Order: sequence, then C-alpha cells, then structure tokens
Amino acid sequence: MKFGFFDDEKKEYVITTPDTPLPWINYLGSQDFFSLISNTCGGYSFYKDAKLLRLTRYRYNNLPADSNGKYYYIKEGDVIWNPGTMPTRTPLDEYQCRHGLGYSRFHGIKNQLSADLLAFVPVDTPCEINVLTLKNQSASSKKLSLFSYVEFCLWNAVDDMTNFQRNLSIGEVEIQGSAIYHKTEYRERRNHYSFFSVNTPIDGFDTSRDEFLGVRRGNDRPLAVEQGKCTGSVASGWYPIASHQIDLVLAPGEEKELIFLLGYCENPREEKWEAPNVIRKTTALAMQEKYHTSAQVKKAFQDLNHYWEDLLSRFFVNSQDPHVNRMANIWNQYQCMVTFNLSRSASYYESGTGRGMGFRDSCQDLLGFVHLVPERARERILDIAATQFEDGSAYHQYQPLTKKGNLDIGSGFNDDPLWLIAAASAYLKETGDFSILDEMVAFDCDTSKAQPFFQHLLRSFHYTCTHLGPHKLPLIGRADWNDCLNLNCFSSEPGEPFQTTGPSEGPVAESVFIAGMFVKYGREFQTICKKYGHTEEALQAKDAIDAMYQAVLTSGWDGDWFLRAYDATSQKIGSHECEEGQIFIEPQGFCVMAGIGVKEGLAEKALDSVKERLDTKYGIMVQQPAYTRYYLNLGEISSYPPGYKENAGIFCHNNPWISIGETMIGRGNRAFQIYKKTCPSYIENISQIHRTEPYIYSQMIAGKDAPRHGEAKNSWLTGTAAWTFVNLSQAILGIQPSYDGLCVDPCIPADFGDFTVTRRFRGAVYHLFISNPDHVEKGVKYLEIDGKQISGNLIPFEEGKKEYQVTIHMG
Repeated sequence: MKFGFFDDEKKEYVITTPDTPLPWINYLGSQDFFSLISNTCGGYSFYKDAKLLRLTRYRYNNLPADSNGKYYYIKEGDVIWNPGTMPTRTPLDEYQCRHGLGYSRFHGIKNQLSADLLAFVPVDTPCEINVLTLKNQSASSKKLSLFSYVEFCLWNAVDDMTNFQRNLSIGEVEIQGSAIYHKTEYRERRNHYSFFSVNTPIDGFDTSRDEFLGVRRGNDRPLAVEQGKCTGSVASGWYPIASHQIDLVLAPGEEKELIFLLGYCENPREEKWEAPNVIRKTTALAMQEKYHTSAQVKKAFQDLNHYWEDLLSRFFVNSQDPHVNRMANIWNQYQCMVTFNLSRSASYYESGTGRGMGFRDSCQDLLGFVHLVPERARERILDIAATQFEDGSAYHQYQPLTKKGNLDIGSGFNDDPLWLIAAASAYLKETGDFSILDEMVAFDCDTSKAQPFFQHLLRSFHYTCTHLGPHKLPLIGRADWNDCLNLNCFSSEPGEPFQTTGPSEGPVAESVFIAGMFVKYGREFQTICKKYGHTEEALQAKDAIDAMYQAVLTSGWDGDWFLRAYDATSQKIGSHECEEGQIFIEPQGFCVMAGIGVKEGLAEKALDSVKERLDTKYGIMVQQPAYTRYYLNLGEISSYPPGYKENAGIFCHNNPWISIGETMIGRGNRAFQIYKKTCPSYIENISQIHRTEPYIYSQMIAGKDAPRHGEAKNSWLTGTAAWTFVNLSQAILGIQPSYDGLCVDPCIPADFGDFTVTRRFRGAVYHLFISNPDHVEKGVKYLEIDGKQISGNLIPFEEGKKEYQVTIHMG
C-alpha cells in the first residue's frame, strides 16, 4: 500500500494523505539553521545545536502524535482548518504534501479556499521562510481570519522539559510592528534571540500560550481562533508563543501571499540593547527586509534549488532501473547530507537532547558525503580528531556547538579509533589532499598537545595493536560497533546504564569484528604511510596486519562463519556452540570486506551462511537465533524482545557490508538482491508494513522473531545512508575513488544492462559508459580513455585535465 508517489522530475516525494502510518518528515537547512517538518506541519527548529539552541518546542510522545509545529489556522465562518491538517484535523477537500530537497510544500483546499504553504531555510541566512498563499476559488467574496502559531522553546531543550520551577517564571517577549521577539534569558547570560514575523500589518497578536489557547485547551482548538480575535497578550513567565492575526477579504479568484520568518540572531555582548530592556534588532530587521517581497523569497528559493542541483551533479547515474537512478541521484545522497549535518542528534526518533555527534557515527557518515562537500569533510575530520585522547582512544561523542567530547555514555568503544583511519582514507582518495596529514590537531581539544594529523592516525592504529586479548584479537572495550554487546558490563540492576556500568576495558573480551576492521583499515593506513614517505611505519603496519589476519583464521573462524567475539571469560560469542546468538552479521561483512578468507574459500562459505541463517524477505538480521532471556555476560543485546534492534533485528546499516562482501567475490546478482531488500524505493508498496518514510533509509527493521516483522524504526539519521551509497556507487556500480585516480570495477546483476555515470572528481568531470555485452557479473576487460585503449580498470588522474570520456568494457 502506498501513501504517495515519487515525482522524480521535481525531486520530490508527494504524500497524498495526512494519515501516514507515522509522521513522514523532511529536513530544512544546509549550514547552521535547521528545521524538521512533518507531512502535517509538525516539527521544530534550532540553530547549530538541537539541545542548547532550540528555537521551538516539539512533544515527541504527545497524543495525538506530531501535534506541535508551525501552524496556520484559517477561520472562515465557523470552519477552522490548517493547510497540513494538524492540529485541528479538520478534513480537507484536497490535501497534498511535497517533500523536496531542503523544502516542503503543502496544499490544502476547504470550501473552495485554497492554501499553499512553502517552507524552506535559505542557504545563507539563519531563518526559516514560510510562504503562505491563500486563494478564493469560489464565485463569491470570502471573509476570513488567519492565525499563525509557534511555541518558543526556552533554548536549552532539556531544561525546557524539566526545570519547571524556574522556567515557568522566565519567559519574556517583545512586540514591534508585525514581529514578535523571544528574549527569554537575554537580560542575563544570553546574547541571542529569535523572532517570528510576517510581511504585512497585523490585526492582532498573542504571545501567551495560555491566553491564546484558553483554559485546559490544546492547540487543536485555540480559544482565540474560535472567537476570531487574539487577546493581545504579552507573555511574562509561563509559556511564550508567537501568533499573528490577519483578517482578509478575498474577492472571487483573488489570492494573497504572506511571508512569515522564524529567525535566529546574535548580538555582541557590548551591543545587546538599543534602550533599557529593548533588544538591539538591527540584524533581525535586516533579515526581515531581506525576505520582505515575493521576488526576494523567490530568489532565495532558486538559490536553494541551485545549491542542491550542484551537489547532486557530482554523482549521476543513468541505468535501466528507475529505482537505482532515483536513489543514487536524489534520495540517498540527500540523506547522506542530512546525516552529515546532524549526525544522530535530531529526528523524530532522536530528541536532540543527548547524543550530539558520534565519533564513530561522524567518521562513517563521511564516507557518503565526502564527494559532495570535500572541504567540509576536511573540517569535520579535523574536528573529530581533535577530540581524540593521546593514547589513540576516543570520546564516543561530542557536542556540535562546543566541538568538545563528552562522557555521557562513556568512552572505551574500541572500534572508534579505526573509524578515523576510514574517514581519512576516504578523504585522501577523493581529494588527493595529503596536506591534511600535516595539519596540527589537538588531543582532547587541548591545543598545547597538538600533533600533526598523521600522528592521530598512527595512534589510532597502534591503539588496537596494544590492546589485544588472549587470542591476539582486539579487545572490545566497552563495546564495538554493536553498542549493545556489552561484554565488560554485567549490569544486573534496573536503571543501570548498560554502557557505563562496569569497566570500560577488560583484559579478555575480544572482538572479531574489530579484527576485520583492523585488517581493512590497517591496509589503508599502510598505503597512507607509503605515500606519505613513512616507509618504516608502513612495514610495521604490514606485520601487524598479517598477524591479525592469521589470528582471525586461527581463532576467529567457527567452521562455517566467522565468530563474533570472546566474552570476559573467553567463551565464544556467535558460534555454533552457543545455545542462542550463534551467527552474527558484523564479522561476516567486515572480515570479507577486508579480504580475510577470500583466497582460502572461507569468505564464500561465510556469506552462504548469512544467506541460509540470517536472510529474510525484509533484509538480513543482526544475529540468530534471537536471545530469549537476559544474559549477564552479554548485556543490552539480550534485553530487547526477540526481533528488535540488536536482538535479531534487521539493521539496515550493516546489510550493505554483506552486499559489498558479495561484490568482493564477484556475486553481483546476490549483492544487488541484498541491496534491493532494504532500499526505500523498491519497498514503497509495503509502506503499511514498513511504516517509516518510503524515500529514505531507516536504522532498523523488525526481524522474523518480532510480531511486526518488516516494520521499520529510527528513520533518517543512520549510518545506513552512507554505507548504502558506498555500496551502490562504489561496490555495485563500481565507481571507486583511489589514491592514484578513479577506478571502475562494477559488480552487477547479469541482466542489469549498460549504464552511464557522470562523476566529478578532483576538479574534473568523468563521463563513464559501462558496457556489458556478455552479461557478466564482474570483470573489466579494458578501458578506452578519450579513445585510447588501456588495460586494467584505473583511470589515472592527470593534474589540470578537466574532462574525461571513458568507456568501460566488462567481460
């Protein structure tokens, strides 16, 4: 069942009913100011940090769901409605929501009055623009009143939700003309404020939520709207809002356009005031003037469209499969950029109040966006590295506003350091910019401890070398990629945080997954050392990698698949010897991606075991059999009901690892089959089962042991976006950046057909035509570069050359 359709020409997903299974959201913003907006206009806005600089309120678990946002109430006679249907939920004669790249459009009609709302964040200004156009489609005049509505958050989202004894006495506003200014705490420690304005004179306003809504009423039926008149309230303490009343009379066929702005402004501390307790509004007034007219807003919207057109032109495929084209050219790359901007901080599932930016998360996300914004990728890598400890280990997360690490869920996740090497190698391959290795970068954000970035990579590599267990496999620490496999935890009391209970480091518990990472990214580090002129480090790295390879074969192989780990008593995890949790997905994917067992025939065996034991019609599960009771030695993974999350759920994030592994051994049909099972475009027609947005990836899908097998959760902000793009663009379609140029090595289904790719790489445009007349799954006979035939599959990079015409002959 579908609840909408793709409009590929406009790069939009069109939602045709407000009654989607869950709120289907979009993200507005590309730099510092962001808004989440659902298909019923729910959502919230913030500047840079969703916790510390939250502009508007959103209630995640409220009933009805998705019932706070930026709303426009239209009152005509006794009928009150909203263009996106919420919060009044008045049935409309027509409804449509179009989520596009950085914008959303809403269309509603009620009683021959149409309302069209465009919401977007311009590329260069910290504000959200809402353009509301009302049109009388009837043959007679219409008299109506419009009421805007936003509810301000008192900046710190956690304090706003909890510290009522204080924050119900601190709210302050100012009203000037058609703008309402939120200045809570501006008198004291803050030098920033927000505002909500409209580009027309108003007939009334409210800034007190209680006065606007009325006693014991929700925002579904505000008293002021029912009575047709705002009260003119000025919030003092209690709950500050912004509502404008605009009375209109529309002749037949007449339309009225209104431009609303939600903006964020800062003042230097010495220039906060223009008069006693009156905000200096110079920046706000300039912003309001900048977007006062239709022409100005139209130009800003065109600039936003051009911004996305330029980004998405950097990788463009034209194949016989519209799903591949749609995902590769539009939605997958779009999600990669959203995830780059926000990591795991703010979504319908992430409240924006805790996790901030993840060390591991941000490094993986970079794999999917480095080709889009390499200059920002460079900055992100250096930011991440600056939070690293001197011994090479890392904070697991850091706050985007301060860029400093935090210990909210501890440290000691022993896969973290290797992800920094993954990110650095991706950047170096994409840009060829080895100067980054000379950048002086702090340790633990202490500039007095700064070392060249290469030293950060060296210490990342050596951290694993010096933290090995009895089987010479890497110690797992607090956890590895699977944060819920807590082998040093032993949490036995309710309320104990799994990831901060017990020691972060143990002398025994080991991870085969990290071993696979070490081999894969260790080889990248070895190559970086060679190209950087550090021959001795390269030789030492090779010895350590070879030893780890052998340790995996000796102690990490279980007969038909790779083991997952050894616990704190050296008992096997992910073995046929285990009662439950006999096989895990992670080491099968990463060990094969690292090339472990390929020449020995073990890789094929492991991937066959995945297909036999972990595969379902909705994707590949994390592990099997599911844990049916709580295991003290395993921790959180066994706390979930069977089929959910890490306990045998389908993690979309690591399904691509298996698909990439299949391309390593040349099985294009199987690799593509895996890709399709979790790809949103292919499964749009089961939206009633999947439930989350059909245009982007979710983190998890319920596994076969769950009552709701196939149901997705945690959409948008997930490493799935980056890894699926890497899988599709580099492993399946085979367009692979390398240190020496662009490598082309497709691994596709036999019936995939010929295809073309346009790829911007290091300042040049590559026009690639891939021909597969023999219908092979993998293999390149030769290349023709600008009409000249060469052997192999590497297109050497030539400094200064701006365009390449390349035909790739498979066979």
